[in-house]
Amino acid sequence: MINDKKVLFSGMQATGNLTLGNYLGALKNWVALSDEYECFYSVVDLHSITVRQDPAVLRKRARALLTLYIAAGLDPEKNCIYYQSHVSGHAELSWILSCFTYMGELNRMTQFKDKAAKHADNINAGLFTYPVLMAADILLFQSDVVPVGIDQMQHLELTRDVAQRFNAIYGDVFTIPEAYIGKTGAKIMSLQDPAKKMSKSDENPNGSIYLMDDPDTIMRKCKRAVTDSMAQIVYSDEQPGVKNLLNIYCACSGKTPDEAVKEFDGKGYGEFKMAVGEEVVSVLKPIQDRVKELEKDKVYIDNVIKNNAEKASYYANKTLRKVQKKVGFPERIR
Repeated sequence: MINDKKVLFSGMQATGNLTLGNYLGALKNWVALSDEYECFYSVVDLHSITVRQDPAVLRKRARALLTLYIAAGLDPEKNCIYYQSHVSGHAELSWILSCFTYMGELNRMTQFKDKAAKHADNINAGLFTYPVLMAADILLFQSDVVPVGIDQMQHLELTRDVAQRFNAIYGDVFTIPEAYIGKTGAKIMSLQDPAKKMSKSDENPNGSIYLMDDPDTIMRKCKRAVTDSMAQIVYSDEQPGVKNLLNIYCACSGKTPDEAVKEFDGKGYGEFKMAVGEEVVSVLKPIQDRVKELEKDKVYIDNVIKNNAEKASYYANKTLRKVQKKVGFPERIR
């Protein structure tokens, strides 16, 4: 607990371009959480290299993502926004925790199996031990809560197990984190395949709206969105394409599905898609304008990077030194 507030940790990878789904499902909610929690929001670039990256592109995307965090409304004075790779405690604690994590536990991680299938030519040890690094991310700041999706819940359970195992041996060292269960973000699906989540890595460029897409591109993607031949706007699982567009419209406009369905009663899909596109543009344009402003102010962003890395390192080292002492590492001579 810091400043009498519970601690919250979350992060995103600097791979690919953030989508509307990333914003509505996570980033938008992060802003609201800033008042209630002491928040650490990381650009998790250590996680990114389990898949081969172009170094110049990764650096550029990491900075772009950190800039987007701020443009979306995260105040770097109020939240600790930093690069994971700038806080060595992540990697140091990850090694220690790997010595308290069992092979059988990691073998059960379904995400490793999924990623190994996708990257069969590069099944590296980092891909296998990824959940241990994620545990270190969370435990390093004595996080009370972690907002996680269903696909990451297994990793959070592992984090809790490892923390409890360590505490059972060495005493009350780690806070046992809980999943953040609050107002759930909108689950946004692909515009071309509403059975799949909108993804940064979608092979079909028309499936995802990216946060930096210009208005014309957004309108075009919405017009091309998959619907059906039923010619009615109803919020139903039987019409997944229409339901997804309604979810997007509601998340952007603040209306309920019932209100949206009434609004479009008797109207065609063409008019409906136009309205969805216009709402998306109205939400993303201020963020895009802010990104452009921030990109021009290199000194400001550099200062955020430096100051927040120092802040994150300060809190990380408090935990790390305690852990190092518990496991028997020699004290550092100052």
